[in-house]
Amino acid sequence: MSILVADDDAMMRRLLQRTLERWGYEVQPVADGAEAWAVLERPDRPDIAILDWVMPGLTGVDVCHRLRAEVPDGGTYLILLTSRSDTEDTVAALESGADDHIAKPFAPEELRARIRVGERVVGLQRGLASRVRALEEALEQVKRLQSLLPICAWCKRIRNDRNYWQGVTEYLTEHTDTRFTHGICPDCRTQVSQQAARVKPPPE
Repeated sequence: MSILVADDDAMMRRLLQRTLERWGYEVQPVADGAEAWAVLERPDRPDIAILDWVMPGLTGVDVCHRLRAEVPDGGTYLILLTSRSDTEDTVAALESGADDHIAKPFAPEELRARIRVGERVVGLQRGLASRVRALEEALEQVKRLQSLLPICAWCKRIRNDRNYWQGVTEYLTEHTDTRFTHGICPDCRTQVSQQAARVKPPPE
């Protein structure tokens, strides 16, 4: 998993980076909210982002708001890092679009546990997205199959789902909202006239 770390405190940023890399994560550190947003708006955005609440320019809360508004299906798990611990601040963090928050200074075991939660959530989201794509492909295939009508090459009747052969008008009336008006095209009118002339009795 790739993790974005955004913190304007260089010491905290390096501490987070070293800790995460020691656990085997690929880390991309940035120094402020604008840099964090530049990374998160890319299609190849990280799986998890740890954002400091207070940063120059865009705050961590601002970044959460923007990502959820502009890329609602972005899929990145957002963790706000903050020294604020009041209930109101927790509510504000979650309402901004953050998935979790952790207090400064952080305890490594707590950080690791929260990141593992993020990993599980991201994995579930990916699995769900994969199943949705598979379902959409299956539905599209069903639509294509439904658009294929088995029609007799000779009499032009259509075989329905009950393996019964119906006339085109009857079949379309039963399966669609189509309504028909009837007439005779010029070619058929000519053929009917010719047939009528052939069967017309000779004059006495």
